Amino acid sequence: MSIIEPEDLHERLHDRTLRLFDSRWYLADPRQGRREYDEAHIPSASFVDLDADLSAPVGAARHPLPDPSAFCETLRKLGVNRGDTVVIYDDSSGGIAARMWWMLRSIDHEDALVLNGGIAAWRSAGLPTSAAVRRIKPTSYRIDSYWRGQVGFRDVQDQIGEATIVDARAPERYRGDIETVDFRPGHIPSAINLPYLDNVGPDGKFLPVEELRHRYAGIEAGAIFYCGSGVSACHNLLAMDIAGLSGGLLYDGSWSEWAGNPELPAELG
Repeated sequence: MSIIEPEDLHERLHDRTLRLFDSRWYLADPRQGRREYDEAHIPSASFVDLDADLSAPVGAARHPLPDPSAFCETLRKLGVNRGDTVVIYDDSSGGIAARMWWMLRSIDHEDALVLNGGIAAWRSAGLPTSAAVRRIKPTSYRIDSYWRGQVGFRDVQDQIGEATIVDARAPERYRGDIETVDFRPGHIPSAINLPYLDNVGPDGKFLPVEELRHRYAGIEAGAIFYCGSGVSACHNLLAMDIAGLSGGLLYDGSWSEWAGNPELPAELG
């Protein structure tokens, strides 16, 4: 299983091989997550920043993956060992935490989990928070040289009409009714829309396994997942994993890269 419940995490907080990370981030104010962490977070959690730690500098895409060796160096600085259990949470139903989960799995760090329901579920369970900052001792995390399960825009081009392409954005952005972030509206031709927020219920927790299996029925191995900038698409890949399905690929450049290239086709509606 790729998620952990708040009560189970609480029981493991003193486990020496547990590494806990707060990944709260908000599009409207990227620094808000750090401020919230400083005010209160789950005890023993360290802060990890989407922009600084989980992305390369902005280029053709808004949140391009960093070089895997750079990510491994980040894990060293964050005090992670290869055998550690890494748990990530946010306040976005896993929409940000799933990015670090995918990155860890992509470099074969299998023991990576997302807190189901995030800090909201933690608080709803009546569990404690803290403002204390954990002291970090750097490690010698083994460097990895490539991402597994990632594709680029040329790979996506070649698969239009061949493989299933899944867009994780909200329906109005998929249709092109609105576009307030990226260069132009619309979606990659032939893509279907499975909004990532539909993976969770009203409580912000993932739907039951059988419901997720039904939601992703027919999505074959080799399907390509994208979103606005390669972050929330990881939530769909996490939902697939929870459902016991695998083989999905991440187009990390996503719509921010695709829309910025006028030579690449787009569809509306």
